[in-house]
Amino acid sequence: MKKSLVGRKREREILVEALQSDEPEMVAVIGRRRVGKTFLVKQVYEEHILFEVTGLQDGDLKKQLANFSFALSRHSGSRIPLKTPADWLEAFQMLVLHLSQISDDAKKVVFFDEVPWMATKKSDFLTGLGFFWNSWAVNRNIVVVICGSAASWMIEKVVNNRGGLHNRITKRIFLEPFNLAETESYLNSRNIHFNRYQIVELYMALGGIPHYLKEVKAGKSAVQNIDTICFSKEGLLRDEFSRLYPALFANAEKHIAIIRALATSRQGLTRQKTLQLSDLPEGGNTTKVLQELEQSGFISSYFPFGKKKKGKLYRLTDEYSLFYLQFMEDKSHEGSQTWHHLSQTQAYKTWSGYAFENICLKHIPQVKKALGIAGVYSKSSSFVKKGTEEEKGIQIDLLIDRNDKVINLVEIKYYNAELSLSAEYAQALREKIRIFQEATNTRKHIMLTLITAFGLKANKHSLGLIDQVLGLDDLFEG
Repeated sequence: MKKSLVGRKREREILVEALQSDEPEMVAVIGRRRVGKTFLVKQVYEEHILFEVTGLQDGDLKKQLANFSFALSRHSGSRIPLKTPADWLEAFQMLVLHLSQISDDAKKVVFFDEVPWMATKKSDFLTGLGFFWNSWAVNRNIVVVICGSAASWMIEKVVNNRGGLHNRITKRIFLEPFNLAETESYLNSRNIHFNRYQIVELYMALGGIPHYLKEVKAGKSAVQNIDTICFSKEGLLRDEFSRLYPALFANAEKHIAIIRALATSRQGLTRQKTLQLSDLPEGGNTTKVLQELEQSGFISSYFPFGKKKKGKLYRLTDEYSLFYLQFMEDKSHEGSQTWHHLSQTQAYKTWSGYAFENICLKHIPQVKKALGIAGVYSKSSSFVKKGTEEEKGIQIDLLIDRNDKVINLVEIKYYNAELSLSAEYAQALREKIRIFQEATNTRKHIMLTLITAFGLKANKHSLGLIDQVLGLDDLFEG
């Protein structure tokens, strides 16, 4: 039975537009490993692909060219294997000869998958691709799809190419992991029907990566699925961390060092502190490493409230990496009941608070929609004020600074039941508002917003304090 494509509405529209246009199109599809790029392209273009080839991870030039030849033999229907081309120029000339035999009446689709693996150092793959496009494809009824998991490489070498592919990309797709609504739809499409709390529990550990979510089985709770996927000897994600970064980046040790450093901080780290904890030098290619991690969606950077040029903070936002470093690496736990045991610990409470905060920060459009301010221009940030001997410090998870003279001060609290404010908690929230107003001298109206899993149980402490309450259902809005 053919699997159906879940979500990806805008991405599908872009691919269909390319297929239906009257011009030749070159489409770049960029997204991290296992996010579903290949599946998307094949689902939309399945009947139209006349040639496709996937790069070989760690394959040298000779192997890549042989792999290209094998793919061309398969698509041409040749009973005799075609010769291996001497270089990429010859390889693309062979492809031109093959495609020239096919009528131009229907639009052809040519699909190059994992291009960063094919474009080995000094291989001149991009030169060959530029020759193919500029000397032949540009005058044909064709869609050329270029796909790659190394996002920074794709942006630098393909999208911003200064050679033969300069300004040749006509459409681009940055494929992101599923959000919560898409994750729910995906699980439902596999006849797995969890309530939304269970889905959030899964999402905090696995993220919205379709290849990871594919391992979730019906008839098991979120806890049981995490046990199997992450802690059993056969679990897909048991050793995924060791493969994840080397598959995307050259010299991945630096990338992993930064991921480890950011995993130690909930508030985020400055560049200087990140490098200090990573034991990396200020110079070299450190800036590029940070950019590569951010462009690939593993980390995020932001400026705290009121700062525009200095004070940028970096934050680990890849769910699986955080979960792995917190619970899986160098741990003796494995097998049945592992996660059931760990989810009862204080470490779980600390991690789940941070993981849920990350989820909320990734769903700010849904938060704004629930607050009725989707059409109001705003900027999102956080705020941290260090304590002194005279006054406690504060941390504000999320601020939504609106153009209508209002700031939503958002408190994010992960709790497995309806939240009830104590007198102490209510006083702490009042102190947050006071200290924030005094520290920033803002004249905007402050609205205190609470995001929690099961909502708020109103009492005398919350009345007049909490302006809006959002729950899980609000985060699942499409």
